[in-house]
Amino acid sequence: MNPIVSIIMGSTSDLPVMEKACKLLDEMQVPFEVNALSAHRTPEAVEEFARNAKGRGIRVIIAAAGMAAALPGVIAASTTLPVIGVPIKGMLDGLDAMLSIIQMPPGIPVATVGVNGAQNAAILAVEMLALSDEAVAQRLSDYKSGLKEKIVKANKELAEVKYSFKTN
Repeated sequence: MNPIVSIIMGSTSDLPVMEKACKLLDEMQVPFEVNALSAHRTPEAVEEFARNAKGRGIRVIIAAAGMAAALPGVIAASTTLPVIGVPIKGMLDGLDAMLSIIQMPPGIPVATVGVNGAQNAAILAVEMLALSDEAVAQRLSDYKSGLKEKIVKANKELAEVKYSFKTN
C-alpha cells in the first residue's frame, strides 16, 4: 500500500492535533503517511519532499504549522500538488499561524482550514480524492450521512429534556 496523502507537521508536538486527520483518513481507507519536517530547521528536506511527492504517488498534502507557520507555503512553492494548511494553536490563539498560511502570494495557493482544524483538512483531502475515485466518494457520502444522523439523534434526545418553559 502506497500513500496518496501526506501529512507533514513542523514537529511531533503537533501530533495531538493532527491525529484527527490521521483517524479520518484511516476511517475513509485512504493510505497516508505522517512525517515531521521543519521549514526552518530542515529547509532542504522540505523542498526535496515537496519536489518528489508527486512522483511518489502523493496526490494531496496536508501541512500543519504553528507560530511562524511557513511550512505549508514552502511546500506549496515547490510542488503542483494541492496543499492544505492547518494552523496550529500556539501564540495569539493560532491567529498568527492562520494569517501566515492564508496570506500567500499569487500563484502559490494553500487551502487553509481553521485553527487546529486537522479533521476538516482530512475531509477536504478526501473530497479532492473523491473527484476521481468512486469508492472514496461513496465512503465520503456515507460519512456525511452519518453526520446528519448524529444531529437527528441529538434532536430526539433534546426533545426528551424537560423544562417548565420549554416549548418543544
